[in-house]
Amino acid sequence: MGILVALIVISFWALHLFYSLNYVQVDFINPLFYLHILLQGYLYTGLFITAHDAMHGTVSSNKFINKSFGWISTILFAGLSYSKLIKNHFKHHKNPGEESDPDFYTKSQNFFIWWGTFLWRYTTITQIIIMAVAFNILKIWFDEFSIIMFWVVPAFLGTFQLFFFGTYLPHKYPHTEKMLPHRARTQKRNHLWAMLSCYFFGYHYEHHESPRTPWWKLYKMKKG
Repeated sequence: MGILVALIVISFWALHLFYSLNYVQVDFINPLFYLHILLQGYLYTGLFITAHDAMHGTVSSNKFINKSFGWISTILFAGLSYSKLIKNHFKHHKNPGEESDPDFYTKSQNFFIWWGTFLWRYTTITQIIIMAVAFNILKIWFDEFSIIMFWVVPAFLGTFQLFFFGTYLPHKYPHTEKMLPHRARTQKRNHLWAMLSCYFFGYHYEHHESPRTPWWKLYKMKKG
């Protein structure tokens, strides 16, 4: 089932990107133009969530298949290093909300400073080269402005959504006793909103409590 879900997410991301680049006109007065950007951003979020499931070994029990889905998803998302992501993610789970947590920023809780630091920590020269090459290859077949609006902008929207709902809101100060031992809070029980906001990862305490529960089963962990 994990493989099927991963294939569906990756396929929807690819198909909608292809459709947008080919058939959606860049028109700033057309609401549908913005709808396609938002939808592609949401699919980018799903792409990263798929990689995240792979990090926890929940896409497939076969290690090679599982790692392959993680590697493909992170490359498609933004040329990211799956090895670096998985290493840092397990550090995050080991010491969430502490100085040694690579996803946490103790020096400031300002959203934009923390988000900028978060992006900087995961940006590499290799990633920049991969994305630059991919951009220029896409220019062979598609309009440059369309690539920016439907490929570049949605990727940033995806990182915003992932960071805001999956890192900032769950782990920001103050850390209360109720958040222990994971230093993570959780959204109120609302499965529709939890799915729309970040593929159920607003149920973040539940994720830390059961990290091997895939995103599409995470709602079942929500009790209150």
